[in-house]
Amino acid sequence: MTTLLDRPAAASGPAVRGHVTQLRVLHSEWIKLRTLRSTLVTLTAAVVVMIGLGLLFCAVSANRWPHMDPGERLRFSAAGVSVRGFLLAQLAVAVLGVLVVSGEYATGMIRATLAAVPRRLPVLWAKAAVYTAVTFLAMTTASLIAFLAGQAILSSQHIGTSLGAPGAARMVFGAGLYLTVVGLLSVALGTLIRSTAGGIATVFGLLMVLPLLTEALPTTWSISEYLPSNAGQALLAAHREPHILAPWTGFAVFCLYTAVALAAAAAALERRDA
Repeated sequence: MTTLLDRPAAASGPAVRGHVTQLRVLHSEWIKLRTLRSTLVTLTAAVVVMIGLGLLFCAVSANRWPHMDPGERLRFSAAGVSVRGFLLAQLAVAVLGVLVVSGEYATGMIRATLAAVPRRLPVLWAKAAVYTAVTFLAMTTASLIAFLAGQAILSSQHIGTSLGAPGAARMVFGAGLYLTVVGLLSVALGTLIRSTAGGIATVFGLLMVLPLLTEALPTTWSISEYLPSNAGQALLAAHREPHILAPWTGFAVFCLYTAVALAAAAAALERRDA
C-alpha cells in the first residue's frame, strides 16, 4: 500500500526535458521519415521508375538504331536516354516532399512537433535537410544504375558510352541533383500550402503544366527557358540548344526558385498558427 501511495507523488514531480538542439530535431525528423510506410513506397516507386524506364528507353533505342536516319543518330545521346526515367520519377519525389510536411498537418501531429520545438524554424530546416539527403542518395544511385545497365544494352549496337565521355557524368549525376531540388521545392510548397492535395497540384502544375502552357506563347517571348523545370532540366540536356539555358546556369536558376520558396515557407511557418 505504501508503494502504491508513493508512486503518484513521484510522477507528479517536474518533468525532465532535454535541451532542444538542431541535431536532436534532425534525429527526430529522421525517425519520422524512416518509420513512415509512405516513405518506403514512394521512394521505391521513384527508384523503380528511374531504372525501369531507363532500361526500356535503351532497349527501344537499340532496337531502332539500324532504322534511324542520320539526323536522329546525330541527336542521339546514350547517356541522356538511360536517365530519361527522371521525367516520371520526379512525380514520386514531389509527392513525398509535400507529404513530409502536409502529412503532419493532416493528422494534427504538427502541433506536438511545434510544441516540442517552439522556435519552429529548426523543424523546417531539419525536414528539408533529411529529405534532401535521402533523395540525393536514392536518386543519384538509381541514376547511376540506370546509366550502367542502359549502356550494357546499347553496347549491343556499339552505341554505348562511359562516364568519361563529354557531358555523360553531368547528365548522370545531374539527374540526382535535379530530383533532389524537386524534393526540396516540394517540401517548401508543402509548408506554404499545408494541404496534401493542394501542394501536389501546385508542384505538378509548376513542373509539368506550366511549360506546356507557355508553348502557346509567341516564340519571341523568351520565358520558357526560365521556368523552374525547364531551367533545372538544362543540366540534363545532351546538346546546347538556343532555347535552353546553359546547364549550370539553368540549375542555378532552379535553385534560386527553390531558395525563394523555402524563404517564403519559413516566413509562413513563423507567422501562422499551427
